[in-house]
Amino acid sequence: MKILLTGANGFLGHYLTAQLLQKKYQVIATGKGESRLPFAHLQHFEYSTMDFTDPNQVEKVFDKYQPDFVVHAGAMSKPDDCELQQELARRINVEGTGLLLQNATKYKAAFLYVSTDFVFDGDKGMYDEKDTPNPINYYGKTKLEAEVLVQAYSYHWAIARTVLVYGKPLTGRSNILTIVKEKLKKGEEYSVVSDQLRTPTYVEDLAIGIILMIEKKATGIYHLSGADILTPYDMACAVADYLGLNPSLLKKVTAASFSQPASRPLKTGFNIDKASRELGFEPVSFETGLRKTLSS
Repeated sequence: MKILLTGANGFLGHYLTAQLLQKKYQVIATGKGESRLPFAHLQHFEYSTMDFTDPNQVEKVFDKYQPDFVVHAGAMSKPDDCELQQELARRINVEGTGLLLQNATKYKAAFLYVSTDFVFDGDKGMYDEKDTPNPINYYGKTKLEAEVLVQAYSYHWAIARTVLVYGKPLTGRSNILTIVKEKLKKGEEYSVVSDQLRTPTYVEDLAIGIILMIEKKATGIYHLSGADILTPYDMACAVADYLGLNPSLLKKVTAASFSQPASRPLKTGFNIDKASRELGFEPVSFETGLRKTLSS
């Protein structure tokens, strides 16, 4: 099976590409720039530069490779950037998704979209797949708009929502655990929100969950996250404890006092019973994920 992956150079993209290749899928990895992936020597791997907001580039790549399955993991995913650059966010997250769906239709390719807990307002927490989305920032709004497009797709579609992904950065940007590690090792203070609840997701678990969805031909929406309920402050303290660094450098702040352009939902976190029951999805504990992230 030929799988076309967007966002392949990113954090999730690297792990997902590696695991798809281990499973012997033919992977057409795509990204906006040149490949940052170390798989060029592998038989089932090809990389193609593709800006998925450019109709000509998308059409060219789809016509060349004619994929059986599209995994759309690429996005403008920093909430504050989306809030400050709404036109760009909409072009990437909504219009780009529509363009990919349009081209996937030509080949009746299955389509899996990677989404976020930020489609919810955070009033309830521990959301399951039947809960009604109600985003409170522009990032969440664009992701929900894209979800609506995916759900209108004429062929096989699926949506994998996830929460606060962490792990060892291989390509792409840092995440909360590695940022805290860097700050504390430099002896710098770091302010961390203590009143937002999440179920943090270890990046390898998310990649495994997506592959389970592919293998089991899962349709519809699935929530893929860790099972432990933590605040970002809890996560930061766990880093300090594990590395034996000074926890007093971590400054506890509330969401209300922490000035950011985009509002964050207070309580998200996922009920992953459906993914566990139907996919056999079993995430590692946060303690195990932290150890894997911070091991040298």
